[in-house]
Amino acid sequence: MTTNDEGWLRAAFELAQRARARGDEPYGAVLVDAAGELLLEGANTVVTGRDVTGHAETNLVRAASARFPPEVLAGCTMYASTEPCAMCAGAIYWGGIGRLVFGLSNARLYGEVLGLDASANGLRLACREVLVHGGRRVEVVGPLLEDEAAEIVARAVGGAS
Repeated sequence: MTTNDEGWLRAAFELAQRARARGDEPYGAVLVDAAGELLLEGANTVVTGRDVTGHAETNLVRAASARFPPEVLAGCTMYASTEPCAMCAGAIYWGGIGRLVFGLSNARLYGEVLGLDASANGLRLACREVLVHGGRRVEVVGPLLEDEAAEIVARAVGGAS
């Protein structure tokens, strides 16, 4: 963890709250370059975009890969409010992003926050399980500030905004 990780992670939390306020699922992500400058923001658009792949991380990778060369992305960190799903972890890998920091773990999201048991629909893979199988290393840090991240999702699930 670096000294700026908490601040950037909270920026992703703010995006998650804004996504929820406009009717989407409460997930957000930011991309920061090697110098610590914000490059892009991404938020969940599954509902408003009517696209099941409109996860915050995937939206961010799409925009980043269209805008920045691979050598820039390799030095970037993505901050995600919640641990990326298997699809998003793949996008992070294929997008060439070098580092990932996340707030709420998938284990806690599914079990404690959403109350889903192992038989519920979903790909129950930790992002590390996906990324470890790639030919290049992606540094993964998290969960961090997990209680704050869990509260954002819990409020959305409970219907409060």
